[in-house]
Amino acid sequence: MKIKQRFSKSSVISLSLLASLVITGCNNPNDSANESTKSTAAKSVSSVQIKNSDSDNAQQSENIQFNGEFSEHYLTRDVRDDVFYFVMPDRFDNGDMSNDNGSKTIAESAGGFDKTSNGHYHGGDIKGLTKRLDYLKGLGISAIWLTPILRNQAVQGDSSGYHGYWPLDFTEIDPHLGTNADLKEFIDAAHAKNMKVFFDIITNHTADVIKYEECHGENKPQFSTSSQLCEYISLADKAAGKGYTPFIPKGHEDLKTPAWLNDPKFYHNQGDSTWQGENSVYGDFMGLDDVDTDNPEVVKGMTDIFNNLITEFKPDGFRIDTVKHVNMEFWQQFTPAIIEHAKSLGIPKFFVFGEVYSGDPKELSKFTTEGDIPSVLDFAFQYRTKDVFAYDKGTDNLQDLFSNDHLYNDHNSSADYLMNFVSNHDVGRLAYTLDQSLPEASEEEKIKRFLLSNSLMYFARGIPVLYYGDEQGFTGDGGDRGAREDMMPSLTPDYNDNNLYGTNKTTADDNFDVTHPIYQSLAEYAAVYHQHEVLRKGKQEVIEHNAEPGVLALSREIAGQPKYVVVYNSSTTSKVYKHNKAGDVEFVLGEAKVTENQFELAPLSFVIFKSK
Repeated sequence: MKIKQRFSKSSVISLSLLASLVITGCNNPNDSANESTKSTAAKSVSSVQIKNSDSDNAQQSENIQFNGEFSEHYLTRDVRDDVFYFVMPDRFDNGDMSNDNGSKTIAESAGGFDKTSNGHYHGGDIKGLTKRLDYLKGLGISAIWLTPILRNQAVQGDSSGYHGYWPLDFTEIDPHLGTNADLKEFIDAAHAKNMKVFFDIITNHTADVIKYEECHGENKPQFSTSSQLCEYISLADKAAGKGYTPFIPKGHEDLKTPAWLNDPKFYHNQGDSTWQGENSVYGDFMGLDDVDTDNPEVVKGMTDIFNNLITEFKPDGFRIDTVKHVNMEFWQQFTPAIIEHAKSLGIPKFFVFGEVYSGDPKELSKFTTEGDIPSVLDFAFQYRTKDVFAYDKGTDNLQDLFSNDHLYNDHNSSADYLMNFVSNHDVGRLAYTLDQSLPEASEEEKIKRFLLSNSLMYFARGIPVLYYGDEQGFTGDGGDRGAREDMMPSLTPDYNDNNLYGTNKTTADDNFDVTHPIYQSLAEYAAVYHQHEVLRKGKQEVIEHNAEPGVLALSREIAGQPKYVVVYNSSTTSKVYKHNKAGDVEFVLGEAKVTENQFELAPLSFVIFKSK
């Protein structure tokens, strides 16, 4: 259900004040003259003295603003010191309209541009990202993760490769997004601001080029994003001589780069996956050509491809797509090889994390331990956070999640390195979930729940990953295409009729508003995150949880430093957290009523304090 109610500006400001999350004195991020004054204008985190007898007054942190400084130089900075921003360049900002239709010389990478369709290119590009770096840095972002940017097959079936997951050429950027030179300029500009850049890479498949004689032919569909066209042939049947006869349509024999990718022998050719059992690894993703990653030649070829990208562009790491759909042995060889190659080029902290689309920590952790990938996106965190803050389940759901953190421990991974998120391009936006789960709730309540969820993403163990547009109150229409709105003014009706949180704007407007209350709140979380090492790296312990909505309390601790406690109230009524030294702490963020031995938290609120 789409909610059309709009809050007045005064209501939005009131909400922000109630939450004590307004950031004052914001500079215009597009005003370069302000850059040199940011560090002096910003407020530092302020301690608040708690008086034991002052039980009637709420104690709170002062307003906090990100000062533009990150803990270390990007090359040597621990990834646990980073705040990530996950962005789809095509839907962000258009810096060069001349490339909107893609290639002028390669037909397969041309066209697919339609700003009114949620399944086609909209014109955003790398130059658009480059001009918005100050907007991102003002949000406290220190690492930018781009959806895949390599040259795609522009059109397949009834949609286009705006998302980047249909690669043809693994050596150059998609012409809809710009040129290799544009990408290098973007990376150089980000690095100059001490920000990292991460590429989204694909080893599981390429664009759909290979066809099967027994399945494809005249008057038959060639590609589908929604239905199985070619029934899967099992390994056993293939070994018994059954299977498909692959062929490449005339004129398409040399579409892929490097050239070895054009040979059908380097693909499984077993038909479409249903994502069940063995076909989850060996089947095509609705026609996308599934690479035979069991083949040693393919392992070497893929390793060379991505080593060459590291050599040319010097990114700071990779997010790897569709990890669980590739055999484990591939990861055991591929990931250490590319990390070692990056180190040999002077990138000592090159970081790799994978997409394992599962909410089960046992399955997720297999790929960080057995698979030797340093980290994965924490889908389990995303599911459990929604359970607690959107579906009103007990906070013990988060205790259950964190009780599995030991599963990730090995020589190069731990739960500290998991990538926390609450929204993304596949599962959809948290705000959409809130609209569905709480249709009668006020927008004010939904924003409070939204901010609670995001604050857990920042202050629980793991690394925060903010999905583009969430900071502007985007709500979306569900997963996949429904969650891929434009930040630049949109012409897509499916997006423009959505209600956005905390603003009177729609996606038809420009949505780079640094005064938006959610932007400011998230910038404040980032400021606290960057200024307090214990909240980034401290050992976490769950010290209180409940079977009903209410208190969740986490402690974070590094030996020799003050102990921090983060307390959440997921209930719509006030709750008490007992602490035998409540009167002898310093507030870091949030507010609560304090007596000598307890904190009283308002409904849907949180507080962070540390021992003196």
